[in-house]
Amino acid sequence: MSWILSTAEHTTVLAQLNNFTPDAPPGTERLTTLVRWLMWFVLLSGVSAIIFAGGRFAWEKWHGGMLESPKMVVGALIGGVVATSAGSIMSAIIGI
Repeated sequence: MSWILSTAEHTTVLAQLNNFTPDAPPGTERLTTLVRWLMWFVLLSGVSAIIFAGGRFAWEKWHGGMLESPKMVVGALIGGVVATSAGSIMSAIIGI
């Protein structure tokens, strides 16, 4: 906790600021487990997408087709960064 002392002309105000931290409500263990499983699935999907895009990149290069797989790799990487940093992003937005 921190204290702020403010003086305005002849008035003194003493205020106490609380630094609250969120607590999970009772019974949220199953929801937390579900979120962890979803995060695992998102990570598995991202790794699979990068592996698929790498194989497609080799296929397009071998057959001389139009190269669209680099877009897939970049999309998978950006999606992975957003998915793995979701907690940090929400903490920054909410201001915890």
